[in-house]
Amino acid sequence: MKNLAELVCDRVERRPGTRFGMAGEATPTLGQAVDRALGSMATLDEAGAGLGRRVALIGTTSDSYLAAWLALVLAGAVAALVNPAYPDELRAEMLEQLAPDGVVWAGREATESVAPDAAHLDASHLDRGEPTAAALADAPGLRRKRFDVAGWMHTSGTTGVPKFCEQTHEYFLRLGRFIADSMCFSEADTVLAPLPMFHINPLGYGVIGGLTGSTEILGLERFSASGFWPLVRNTEATVLILHAPPVEILKRATSAADAAGHRVSRVFFADPDFLETFDVPLGFSAYGSTEAGGLCHIWAWRRGERPDHPEGMSRYGGRARHEVQWRVNGTPQAGGTAAGEIEVRADRPGVLFSGYRRDDGLVRPFDDEGWFATGDLGRVDEAGNLVFIERASESIRVKGEFVPIGYVEQRFSSVDGIDDVAVWRRSSELVDDEIVLYVAGGTIPTGGIQAVSDGLPDFMRPVAAARVAEIPRDSGVGKVRRRQLADATVLEWADLAEAPG
Repeated sequence: MKNLAELVCDRVERRPGTRFGMAGEATPTLGQAVDRALGSMATLDEAGAGLGRRVALIGTTSDSYLAAWLALVLAGAVAALVNPAYPDELRAEMLEQLAPDGVVWAGREATESVAPDAAHLDASHLDRGEPTAAALADAPGLRRKRFDVAGWMHTSGTTGVPKFCEQTHEYFLRLGRFIADSMCFSEADTVLAPLPMFHINPLGYGVIGGLTGSTEILGLERFSASGFWPLVRNTEATVLILHAPPVEILKRATSAADAAGHRVSRVFFADPDFLETFDVPLGFSAYGSTEAGGLCHIWAWRRGERPDHPEGMSRYGGRARHEVQWRVNGTPQAGGTAAGEIEVRADRPGVLFSGYRRDDGLVRPFDDEGWFATGDLGRVDEAGNLVFIERASESIRVKGEFVPIGYVEQRFSSVDGIDDVAVWRRSSELVDDEIVLYVAGGTIPTGGIQAVSDGLPDFMRPVAAARVAEIPRDSGVGKVRRRQLADATVLEWADLAEAPG
């Protein structure tokens, strides 16, 4: 196969009756979803969002979102998947770098100001549309070449405005094969990926990995702990694609009795207590990123096994993908205890991302020998496998989402009464981090802070504010010394969860 459209067409011809969509009583089949996607291609083409065009897809996970993604693949468009929770002004700044020809909105009202020169289309009707008689063989996407750009997923923006990572058809096809082979996907499987589809995990591992492995593919519009295990039983899911927040929520909010009777045999995201409590035979830990091939290391854990390294089971990258080379501190030597930056290099084109797409072209962040510095700290264990430690850069992750630090600081810097501002993290009671807003000034203006918070997504909102005498900054360029904030003398605290609106 040379492109994603060929993958979709092959699977729908072989298994048109497999489920492909939101888990529930009315999940469409892959054949129905593809028919509806084919029927929408003329609309896409008329709006200038067809073959070879740049299209931003913005929406919440739904049948219409998946139908829109399928339509863009079959039309041969190049789709940028954008976080629907981002504020419009941040999305507009991101899309300036992409200059899309069209924006497809799924499950939310269009905001044309995010890309004023683009055509804007409402895709929310696609999951209810009439099937078409259009022939699969006529899908323009079948003409795309192996190394043509298939789409973009954006970074988290921890060090600036989120950047669009350019991914080819080869990138996705190889990622899908790696996941399907590593997790032994087959026609007997039903993959449930209850995460937002703009992430690499649900789309790359769940959807494209599932298509590669000829599985049934299910998503969720909204994650609910109380309804999760009944849904898993009713859908007869055999594979779960998860990440840390839902795993922790399920461990705390549900029991072995709640999960009894499920058919899950594999879960992506390894946690020893999850495997033991919910009687899941295999869990997979991994290391990778959108830049680093979607996934470049993986390791299988069996129920009852416990890691013997302090970083924990989920941070064990394990063995490298066969087409990826890697090193830490410039060497792959086993048994090194010192942490260093993880670097990766592909042994063939199309395995890693192509670079960051900007308005002035493609930025390729590789050295002369093809190495990509990931910005992650890791080490090599005694067996010669990778252990991920943490991001080397200063980052905040809330409920699975990385926070665009600069953007959040800029929003709060405009509040009256704040002379200087910085955001940093503290540990959450559940998992990941919470945001703390550090301010310099005569008092903490909770009213103004709350007004700004109300305009931000939940994962960008600080839970507390701390007033300090001054924000620690580098004397040369004025960069915030964020790691010193946790040790700064706090003059006043404010619990923003209880602050007046």
